[in-house]
Amino acid sequence: MNLNKIQIFDTTLRDGEQVPGSGLNSREKVTIALALEELGVDIIEAGFPISSPGDFKSVQEVAAVLKNTIVCALSRSVAKDIDCAAESIKHARRGRIHTGIGTSNQHIKYKFRSNQDEIYERAIWCVKYARNYTDDVEFYAEDAGRTDNEYLAKVIEGVVKAGATVVNIPDTTGYCLPEEYGEKIRYLIEHVEGIDLVHVSTHCHNDLGLATANTIAAIQNGAIQVECTINGIGERAGNTSLEEIVMILKKHQDLNYITGVNTELLCPLSKLVSETMGMPVQPNKAIVGCNAFAHSSGIHQDGVIKNRTTYEIMHPNEVGVDHTSIVLTARSGRAALKFKLEKLKFPRFNSHLDTIYERFLEEADGNKIISDKQLITLAEGVVSRTLVREQV
Repeated sequence: MNLNKIQIFDTTLRDGEQVPGSGLNSREKVTIALALEELGVDIIEAGFPISSPGDFKSVQEVAAVLKNTIVCALSRSVAKDIDCAAESIKHARRGRIHTGIGTSNQHIKYKFRSNQDEIYERAIWCVKYARNYTDDVEFYAEDAGRTDNEYLAKVIEGVVKAGATVVNIPDTTGYCLPEEYGEKIRYLIEHVEGIDLVHVSTHCHNDLGLATANTIAAIQNGAIQVECTINGIGERAGNTSLEEIVMILKKHQDLNYITGVNTELLCPLSKLVSETMGMPVQPNKAIVGCNAFAHSSGIHQDGVIKNRTTYEIMHPNEVGVDHTSIVLTARSGRAALKFKLEKLKFPRFNSHLDTIYERFLEEADGNKIISDKQLITLAEGVVSRTLVREQV
């Protein structure tokens, strides 16, 4: 099988940090960056250096400690931005400048009050300028998702000829449908001269809940770099979730794509990012949510107890979770109750199971979840009362 490597570009420390109230100091950024390197990501976008002295310092410190991962700094298509980005990564073992400009009609008309010709020239200029500092320059066409394909292809061809090594095609507003975004990537690959010499990258936002689907569609149409964040955090509704993309590619081996990510570190890193940034992970979040491997329905519990694969397509250990959780609720059945009592090594429960189950349902109807401690107390009460009656 010929496996294609997908480059994982993590922007937790840049786009992820743009969430209000979730800023990171330099020490925290370095801690997360080292964990991301251990995870196996290929590129870390460490920040937007021109935005503040603190962010410049953070990028510098991240660049100084990483041994293998490319350290990327963001800039606008402005000379002082690019100068600052270059300075921030000058001590990196492997550094990249990420520069670009908006290309949609909305951005050109309302944001830049310009025209397509001027934007085209600025795009080429910023890549050439950045190449004075490094031979690894990524160009982003902001709001590419809403950019006319023909004009977008013109811009991308221009920056490729100017020396860009990666071309980023962001769905900045999360507007595209998967088929539409995939077709956009395919159009560029088929119409841009020299695009086979560079990496085509995705950067999808989740405004309509389609970031992961759009990213997979892009990969299937030729993109080989994915820009994403831990827990899917980011501006507005967030970015493509790193853990979702990595596990989709791992579980769908028929797609013939691999990443360099050690998936067993996904949940520990998710917890680190959540706690450091003060952003709780929603319980039903795919892969890393606390309910991702929890079962409360009696039908599901019975199936999982008999064979885990009936309701789980991933083993919890694959993503760094210790075990499957059987959660006792009013929807649980006898199979789950028996399973729990066996796990808790509760003695002599078999002959009392029906009575324990009846008592359990009474308790469960009044409580959302029955804890292990509550179950032991309940079972002990049933057994004690039964023994007393038998003695009488």
